[in-house]
Amino acid sequence: MTLPHSLDADDSPERPKVLLVDDDDLALMLTAEALRGRGFEITESSSGEQALAMLSDWTPDIIVLDAVMPGLDGFDTCRELRESPGFENMPVLMLTGLDDEVSINRAYQVGATDFFVKSTQWSLLAGRLRHVLRSARTRQELERHKSKLARAQDLARMGSFDWRKPSASHHPTGGLTLAPETLRVFGFTTQDRVSMRRLVRMVPLPERRAMTRVLAEVQAQNTVLAIDVPVTLPDGRMRIVHVEAEPEFNEHGHGIGYTGIVQDVTDRRVAEDRIRHLANFDALTGLPNRRQLIWRTERALDHARRLGHLAALLLIDLDRFKVINDTLGHASGDELLVEVARRLRGCVRHSDQVMDSALESAGARSHRTLEAVGRLGGDEFVALLPEVADEDDAERVSARILEAMRDPIFVGGQECFVTASVGIAMYPRDGQSVADLMRNSDVAMYSVKDAGRNASAVYSPMLAGHGRKKLELESALHKAIERDELVLHYQPKIDVRSARMVGVEALMRWQRGSVLVPPGDFIQLAEDTGLIVPMSDWLLREAARQVKEWQTNFGFSDSIAVNLPNRLFERSDLVEKIHSCVSAYGVPHRSIQLEITETGLMKDLQNVIPLLHRLTEIGVEISIDDFGTGYSSLAYLTTLPIAELKIDIQFVRDLGITPQSSAVVTAIIALARSLGLRVIAEGVENLRQMEVLHRLGCGVMQGFLFSRPIPANELESWLHQTVLPRKAPWIVQAGGDRLEPPRSTGGRRP
Repeated sequence: MTLPHSLDADDSPERPKVLLVDDDDLALMLTAEALRGRGFEITESSSGEQALAMLSDWTPDIIVLDAVMPGLDGFDTCRELRESPGFENMPVLMLTGLDDEVSINRAYQVGATDFFVKSTQWSLLAGRLRHVLRSARTRQELERHKSKLARAQDLARMGSFDWRKPSASHHPTGGLTLAPETLRVFGFTTQDRVSMRRLVRMVPLPERRAMTRVLAEVQAQNTVLAIDVPVTLPDGRMRIVHVEAEPEFNEHGHGIGYTGIVQDVTDRRVAEDRIRHLANFDALTGLPNRRQLIWRTERALDHARRLGHLAALLLIDLDRFKVINDTLGHASGDELLVEVARRLRGCVRHSDQVMDSALESAGARSHRTLEAVGRLGGDEFVALLPEVADEDDAERVSARILEAMRDPIFVGGQECFVTASVGIAMYPRDGQSVADLMRNSDVAMYSVKDAGRNASAVYSPMLAGHGRKKLELESALHKAIERDELVLHYQPKIDVRSARMVGVEALMRWQRGSVLVPPGDFIQLAEDTGLIVPMSDWLLREAARQVKEWQTNFGFSDSIAVNLPNRLFERSDLVEKIHSCVSAYGVPHRSIQLEITETGLMKDLQNVIPLLHRLTEIGVEISIDDFGTGYSSLAYLTTLPIAELKIDIQFVRDLGITPQSSAVVTAIIALARSLGLRVIAEGVENLRQMEVLHRLGCGVMQGFLFSRPIPANELESWLHQTVLPRKAPWIVQAGGDRLEPPRSTGGRRP
């Protein structure tokens, strides 16, 4: 039933509809006229039966019933009206001439809204009707708001409750009143009888004990309650319910109970747990991430400081992971990291729990639950050991880690072997803070890398000094090009049959102040930092410039061989860069020869082949350095545009001593001849080696026997003092053998 909005004002143009029921025709007529004159729209009925029939297809705003009528009197009419759907809250005013308490009580019992004693005081009757209508409208609004609130509570899975202490209620164990919405939160219907005991038993036993303690403390102190409680609903579902309650007090200030709300917060908690997990754990491996590791380490150090024990931090870095990632692809790399994470978890007492501030109260040894393996990022992991007896404990864990990496890992349909380098830092000896332990474990880990990988090392101040020296060296190397500190030394290539120089190899040196830094001390550092690229660009320019200078000074017409890092052969602009360098000084492309190691060539062969062909087309020759030391097929020799093979020093060293060395060199020379390639031996240091190479058919050599790598300005002097006068012992020895000159190799030098 909807009441007219106009009822809020007496002077409203809308007229409330009134059904007036009275068996007395005169009274009916007089009352109807009086009310019409006071702004009401009156419909008349002379009996209860007639009134109920009219209401079957029409609804007034208010019904006025005469209490005493023949047949169906006002009381019975009101009773039947209340039992009809839609009329439960219809305003009903009972008119009675019986001004006694029994009639009034009976009117209210059958559902009358109010009563009025019959009289001719029409203004009072009109006022009473308007009052009843306003009250009905207010009630209707309250019911509507209550319905909306109930709906909102249902949508929010929320409900209210009221609990009274046993002494404050008629029930000996206290009174609990649950709203219908609250019953639905707990999975009950309005027909279920629910007691506090039953609700408590819905909480799982481990949490029940803790919750009971909290409830007892709150009740004893009359404080506010706010708690999340896991419950098992009658249908078996697990939910999390948030309970908030405030104490209520009587006029004497004594606590008499609590009123509050409950809300099903399961979805919110699941979302919060998910967010918390994303914020604290690595998405790929599921291990604690950097943020969580730092938090755990800080807590572990707090406990170690308070309880006086040691702690350890192990930094774990996979060896050559980039090779696997680049070769098999990032998907396979991710698959490998997941498997590595699984193995590392098994090496410690790993805990995935996200700790909170309640940790300190969880027990004297609670810090042990901080122990875990986490992922810092990339291929770096950390193992946190919150309590160790000594560094031997940490080393035992590192040994387990290295052992766990020994078994092959199958990724991308291929078997891979992965090793790790582990750096160990101990608290408090190696650092008082997380940053100190991270830094020092990193120093220890890199010392393992430098020593060959697949091992572990404990931090020491000596390692830190080495790390600082390396950092200083890296900083200085960044400035070496700008300060023009790089220089080239040149080692001649000698044709011992004709006792003449047939080319040189350029070797980079670093003139750092008064110290000449050898390549072994800075080339790898340049590779690691990426500085090798600008250094190689400088190398090409300097080699082209030197060719021009030697051409002018003594008619140099051979080539300078330069060693380029593998990554430069992956660049698409290498041909253009070489062309730019030689064009700038007006020297031919053949003046520059490129040396690439066999291992570097095979790393990305399919992408390198087109580049090698382009280089050959412009006249740049390709030499394979350290030939025979790689683990690759020889089939590529028949398809690649290679001009020269260099016999590695390790095969030259034992010539004339072991027959195996001679056999390998003989095979390389025979292979080169059959393919029409030049062959050159490097690392020739004595006459014995030269004689054997000469006898086996290799006539071009380089090594300390002929000359050490020398600065550019000394090369001309070396030629005039050593080669041209033919005074060197190796010239006499080679000339004394009187070997036949080598056969033609199709226009290529022998």
